[in-house]
Amino acid sequence: MSDAAPAAKPDDSPPLHIWIGFIAMVVGQFMAILDIQIVASALGSIQAGVSASRDEISWVQTAYLIAEVIGIPLSGFLGRALGTRLLFCMSAIGFSVSSLLCAFSWDISSLILFRALQGFTGAAMIPTVMATLYLAFPQRLQPMTGAMMGMVITLAPSLGPTIGGMVAEALGWRALFWVNVVPGLLITLVIWNTMASLDKPQFNLLKKIDIVGLLGLAMFLGAAEYTLEEGPSNEWFASSEVTMWALVSVAGAVIFFYRAFRSEMPIVDLRPFSSPTFAAGACLGFILGLGLFSSVFLTPLFLGSVRGFSALQIGHTMFVQGAVMFVSAPFIGRFGRTLKDTRPLGILGFLLVGASCWVQAHLTAEAGFWELAWPQVLRALGLMMTFNSVMQPALQSLPPHLVHSGAGLFNTFRNLGGAFGIAALATVQAHSFALHRQELYAAADPNNPHVAGMIAGAQAYLEQAGASDPERQALMRYAALLDREALVMTFNDQFLTLAVVISLSAFAMVFLRPRPRIGMGGPPAKLDEAAMAH
Repeated sequence: MSDAAPAAKPDDSPPLHIWIGFIAMVVGQFMAILDIQIVASALGSIQAGVSASRDEISWVQTAYLIAEVIGIPLSGFLGRALGTRLLFCMSAIGFSVSSLLCAFSWDISSLILFRALQGFTGAAMIPTVMATLYLAFPQRLQPMTGAMMGMVITLAPSLGPTIGGMVAEALGWRALFWVNVVPGLLITLVIWNTMASLDKPQFNLLKKIDIVGLLGLAMFLGAAEYTLEEGPSNEWFASSEVTMWALVSVAGAVIFFYRAFRSEMPIVDLRPFSSPTFAAGACLGFILGLGLFSSVFLTPLFLGSVRGFSALQIGHTMFVQGAVMFVSAPFIGRFGRTLKDTRPLGILGFLLVGASCWVQAHLTAEAGFWELAWPQVLRALGLMMTFNSVMQPALQSLPPHLVHSGAGLFNTFRNLGGAFGIAALATVQAHSFALHRQELYAAADPNNPHVAGMIAGAQAYLEQAGASDPERQALMRYAALLDREALVMTFNDQFLTLAVVISLSAFAMVFLRPRPRIGMGGPPAKLDEAAMAH
């Protein structure tokens, strides 16, 4: 099936109030994405603050991610029913209020509940900004505004550890939540007063909401996210609990897809996938999410577990990627405007991200800021090139009345890519560490002069320091050294896996069609009402 051609619109710049509102929406999107990482960087402080166990504290992140992955695809239907302005304002207010509730949590149960509410209410801000970009701006401005949005989507996870570490250390963990309140309310006020002309709500659609389809969506994506989060630490289907939730996800998928194809008004419109370019772009968005979230997950984990860095030290190291993105975004956006076909730029971007992972596949136990700086520079440039090159042709291939649904689906695939990537890497880590540890212990022959010399040297040092049982402690130190080296080798395996997958995916860019000559520039309010009703 050929791609749908978007309707021709006047290629004139939107008025100033649309620019102001769009920038406010981008700030809101930044807050929603950033919140995941800043909380992740301070889980230790939160755990102590609410007296939670290690298993319980992980649900502070899991609850947010499950609720968010359900809310993002739902935003397509809500965007048509409520209108862009009302949906975004409701999302921003809900996110602010739930953030305040998180700050006043009295125990781990209340915090998990409020985090789920925060994830669900804030989810709509992410795809709604993407839809607004393609509905409110002409094609000639889309590369520039897309670069701005791409910078936010890729920058927020990179800056999260830095900001989270600084805020938690200076103001305490509750500040991670209440700092969202004032910006969220200001954003709501700005958008309500600037985006009134963007589109018209269709409240009659709310009467046709598919409750069964919504239940299927929640079961499908919510249980899938839980399975991916908990599977690696529970040996996947060796755990009856993980198996049960996987079956719930399969049952939800059956219900969801049945209703999506049979319901008069499905809760998630899957028609964007009838565009081959959008389908290819969504799959590449999955790989983009895998590359972005997996690398942001692995690097702080390496610095914390191998180097023993604090949250603030990890943030300082990770700041390089965010700084390069911030500086390069305007230039990459301007360059993208000059290209009729952005696929070569996307291929180069994927290869740069793959190259950054390949460089990090040669880490040592002494690797620090400078050893990680250049890979982050390559990754930052690659992500900025890739995001625009994938997102623009994917959404520009859709007619305007499908852009809201397409934006929600694109972001869902990107988030699922991150979830699948992290789950897969966690599984690789468990098996790879066991393998390397076994190999190193087998090779560590006590009769080897080099090994014996290291143990004897450690024993002499401990004897001089007055340690009790220096021989046993020397052996334990040597075992810890072997464990550390096995862990470094494991991280290298994980980065090598990422490098291969991302580099091979670069060539899938050829399945995207170049963007059309005439983009979607007019406001949705001018769209044909019959098309909007679909």
